[in-house]
Amino acid sequence: MNNPLANWWRSQKFNEAVKSQNNRLAKQLLKEIQNSGAKLSWQQKLFKERLQLEKLLQQKNDRIKEGDRRLEELEVQLGFGQLDDSLARIDRLTLFPDTKFIEYIKNSFKMTECDASMIQCTGIDEKVFNEFEKHLAGFIKNELNNLSRQKTNVNSLLEQAIDDIQKLKEGQDPQYSFELSPHIYLMRYFLENVYCTYLAWFFIYKAGLLPTKVNILDIAAGPGTVAYGLALLLQSSRDFFSMPPMHISYYSLEQQKAFQYRGLQFWRQYMEPQAMNAYFRFDTSSIFDSDNQSQRLPKKFFDFIVISHCFFNDEERREKSLQIYKDIFTNSLNDSGYALLIIQEKKLLIPYNVRRVDDCQQELSVVQQFVDELGLNLVWYKYLHSTNSRTSHPNFGKFARENLPVQKFISPLFRQHFKLPYDLNYTLDDYVILAKK
Repeated sequence: MNNPLANWWRSQKFNEAVKSQNNRLAKQLLKEIQNSGAKLSWQQKLFKERLQLEKLLQQKNDRIKEGDRRLEELEVQLGFGQLDDSLARIDRLTLFPDTKFIEYIKNSFKMTECDASMIQCTGIDEKVFNEFEKHLAGFIKNELNNLSRQKTNVNSLLEQAIDDIQKLKEGQDPQYSFELSPHIYLMRYFLENVYCTYLAWFFIYKAGLLPTKVNILDIAAGPGTVAYGLALLLQSSRDFFSMPPMHISYYSLEQQKAFQYRGLQFWRQYMEPQAMNAYFRFDTSSIFDSDNQSQRLPKKFFDFIVISHCFFNDEERREKSLQIYKDIFTNSLNDSGYALLIIQEKKLLIPYNVRRVDDCQQELSVVQQFVDELGLNLVWYKYLHSTNSRTSHPNFGKFARENLPVQKFISPLFRQHFKLPYDLNYTLDDYVILAKK
């Protein structure tokens, strides 16, 4: 019913709302005035036209944003080789497991199957890793020397990065955001993590699951640990069989640009001269970005989505990250693709209130629960460890000195900058888990 007094009162309130820029109230009052059947004033007509224009502009912006997202997705697919000139999918072959090469890796890494899931490794392919480590040490030295010539506070910058990365020993999550965080990571943890990812790719190769053309998404990629592990495995294979044309398409999702930059620098200096055919795509953003990360990545695209050691101690961040990972697996893993999860023993067991276990069934139950939370189905898992026991070694330092490969080129840098009187060894304490959607 058209009530002149009520309409007049609403018009006055509308004018006040517009003057005070209370758009929500103005929209509500305009709707009431229209529903009453009253004739709109010139100011109300202008406000209505403004709302219509804003709506059209928002729709246009949404279409532009979606177009940009789709264009970026197509560029990624084209760059990764998923699309050729006719936009046809290229057939993919997998590397056929070579029995002599598999036996060589088992012997070089001194693999012992302790039980159904646990594998002890106390060796390494020295030919490949020694050369790799020597060049890595030279790269870090050159970087620090260059910085010393440019800055007077390099020592304090190193201390900041060291203090941050040492939080791992205290059960905390480092920020990795200091200027020299990449250098300290390369010095302290990079080789161990490459060692682990090398073995993870080996088990995938051994199972006949490694394509000659492989699209990889590495979440929280750091300096590209996952790509280096695969590249070194392929280097190791050269003496055993003729490698078919390989193409590694590697998508690095990492919030610290400095990690990506240093990793790419070293790759270009060392891996590219080894004739590694790899295409890199860098996405410098956090998995916790407000914009839904899973919607920004190519859909149904990746053969492998890898999460290596990016599982949090903080309970809230851990739960949030698992949901984000689940969305990414759902949207971006292709129908025949795999999720590769590498997680330290404590970070896998403690959230389920489980300590070290000797019961394989209990361990399997925890792994299964972890995989279920990510919306995945377990294919297999391996627990890789340096000793032959799931319980703590009474004198691991002595055991490491006597049994494990030494990081002989990185250790002098470690001693110098960490001020600790021992060398680093290649050690393992990780679950390698393969799963599918």
